[in-house]
Amino acid sequence: MRCPACSHLESKVVDSRPSEDGTSIRRRRECLDCGYRFTTYERLVDNPLIVVKADGSSEAYDRQKLMRGLLTACAKRPISPEQIGDVIDDIEAELRNASKNEIGSKQLGDMALVRLAKLDDVAYIRFASVYKDFQSVGEFATALEGLR
Repeated sequence: MRCPACSHLESKVVDSRPSEDGTSIRRRRECLDCGYRFTTYERLVDNPLIVVKADGSSEAYDRQKLMRGLLTACAKRPISPEQIGDVIDDIEAELRNASKNEIGSKQLGDMALVRLAKLDDVAYIRFASVYKDFQSVGEFATALEGLR
């Protein structure tokens, strides 16, 4: 595993734990060159999931893309990266259990919104404003009413 600090190729595993749902293994590593500690996750590779976008085009599901969107929505909120990871793990588990190879981007966004609504109202509104492309204050007000 390449060190994110110095790019050295050798590291040692300091700690290894299974995730709560048992779908991944979290490993704390230490670079053998500079001593930098970092976290990696080991996951089973499934059949690739395809996300069908609103315009009909499709792309491979990208966990990091969903992570970036959720991190942006949760910026400066009392939500840890682990909680965001748990949200994504939950979404992925639901998709695996449904045994689907394709999902619409709208469905994926709705799955994220449901989980964000339970986690933090502000993060929910931030994500919804981008995902649903709010164009007016009225659309924000409607979304806020939906939280009550």
